[in-house]
Amino acid sequence: MTRPLRVRIAPSPTGTVHLGLCRTALFNWAYARRFGGTFVLRIEDTDHDRNTQASQQAILDGLRWLGLDWDEGPEQGGPYEPYQQSERVERHLAWAEKLLASGHAYRDFSTPEQLDAWRAEQEGRKQRIAYRGADRDLDLAEAERRAAAGEEYAVRFRIPDGETTFEDLIRGQVTIPHHEIDDWVMVRRGAASPTYNFVVVCDDLDMHISHVFRGEEHLVNTPKQLLLYSALGEPAPEFAHLPLMLGTDRKKLSKRTGDTALGDYQAKGYPREAIFNFLALQGWALDGETDVFSREQFVERFDIRDVAKAGAVFDPDKFLWMAGEYLRGEKPEELAAHVKPFALEAGWMSAQELQERWPWFVRLVASVQERLALYSDLPHWVGHMFQPHAEVPYDPKAEKGARKRERRVELLTGFADALESGAIHGSPAQWAEQTKAWIEAQGAKIPDLFQPLRCALTGMAGGPDLFETLDLLGVPAALERIRAGAQRLA
Repeated sequence: MTRPLRVRIAPSPTGTVHLGLCRTALFNWAYARRFGGTFVLRIEDTDHDRNTQASQQAILDGLRWLGLDWDEGPEQGGPYEPYQQSERVERHLAWAEKLLASGHAYRDFSTPEQLDAWRAEQEGRKQRIAYRGADRDLDLAEAERRAAAGEEYAVRFRIPDGETTFEDLIRGQVTIPHHEIDDWVMVRRGAASPTYNFVVVCDDLDMHISHVFRGEEHLVNTPKQLLLYSALGEPAPEFAHLPLMLGTDRKKLSKRTGDTALGDYQAKGYPREAIFNFLALQGWALDGETDVFSREQFVERFDIRDVAKAGAVFDPDKFLWMAGEYLRGEKPEELAAHVKPFALEAGWMSAQELQERWPWFVRLVASVQERLALYSDLPHWVGHMFQPHAEVPYDPKAEKGARKRERRVELLTGFADALESGAIHGSPAQWAEQTKAWIEAQGAKIPDLFQPLRCALTGMAGGPDLFETLDLLGVPAALERIRAGAQRLA
C-alpha cells in the first residue's frame, strides 16, 4: 500500500533565515504541490542555548513571504500537534525506553573524563575507530539498578555489524559500512535531553513523513537514522540529499562570498518572484535553457529526481540580472507599491504626502523603470527630484560633460526664456519636437543643449526622457533649476 505523500522542513530557530533553508523548503513545497502531498513545517527548537523566538518568527515570516505556505505546523495546526520539537520530549523519551527494552540501545555510564581519555587514545593511534561504549554489554538489570541509584548515563544506539545501503532519489545507491559509525548518543548524559538524530526520527514517524529532502551535509546522518527505523520496526521514508549551494569560489556558500540570508536580499529590494525563481535554479533546471519562469511552471515540472548531484554555484551577477528582469516586467502601479518603502526611508515625503501625490509618484517611478535592477535603486535615480531646486548636486561626470559645450550658458538661458514665454509648450512629446526645432534655429547641435539641460535639471549624466522629467518637475521648478544651472556652469 502506497503511503500518503508527506514532506517536511524542520529548521532550527538559531539565527537568520539562510538561503539554503529557503531552497530546501522550496523543493519540499514544490514536490508536495505537484504530487498532491502535504507540506509540514516543524520547528526543531531543542537547542535551548541558541534558540530565539525572534529567529523562529523570522523563519515563519520569511517562508510565508516567499509564498511557501505550509499545510501543517506553527500558526496552522494539524493532526500531529505539537509542531514544536521541545514540546514532544516525553514522546521522545518513550521511544528511547522502547529501544532500551529491545536491546537496540543501552545506558552508557562513561564519565566525561573517560570519554576524553578514549579520544586522546584515538588521536595517539592516528586511526579513526568508531566508538563502542564501555557499557555496551552491561546486563540490562544491572544498568537499570545503577540508573535507579542515581548514577548518570547517556543512552546510546547499538550499531550492529555490517553496512547500510539505501537508494537516494538524487544520488542513487549509497553504502556506508557500520564500522565507520559510532554508537551515537540518543539521550544526553544527566539532562534527559534527546539529540537531533534521535528526535528527528521520532517526530518523522509520529508525523508519518514519507519523504525527507534535505541538504547534502545530512548524508552522514542517514545511515544512523535508517538503522533506527529498522530497530523500531517502522518503515523508513525515502531520502534525497540536495547539493550544496556554492559561492563563486566553489566553496560552500558563506558570508565570505556574499550575503547568505533571505533578509539581506529583502532589504536590498530584490523582487520576491526573482528570489523564488533563482532559488529554484540552485540544483535544478526547467529545460536547460529557460532561466526566467513562473512558480506555476516550476511546480508543474519539478521532480526531486531531476535535481543535480553537483554543487549549485550561486552567481550574484545572474541573480541581480534576474531581479531586474522581474522588476522591469511589473506594472507601474505595482512597482510603485514595491519601491514605496525605499522612498519613505529616504525621507523625501511623509506617508500621507506620498499618498496624496500617488498618481504623480507612479509616473515618476514608471519614468525610471527600465533603469532599475532593484527596488532600492529608486533613490539613486529620482532623489534629485526632491532636492531644493537651486541646490541639485551635480555628478562630476555630468558637470564635465556639460562644460564641454561652449554655448551652454547661452542655450540654457535662451531655452528658459522660450519655455517661460510659451514658445515651447504642450506635452512632453511636443516640447521635444519644438526644442529640437529651436536648437536648429540657433545653429547648434542637440547635445549642445541636452547635456547642460540634463545636468541642470537632474545633476546626472544620464536618465529617463528629458522632457518627461521636466514635466514631472513642473515648469516653475524646471525654470528655477535651468537658470541656476546657467549660473553654476558659467
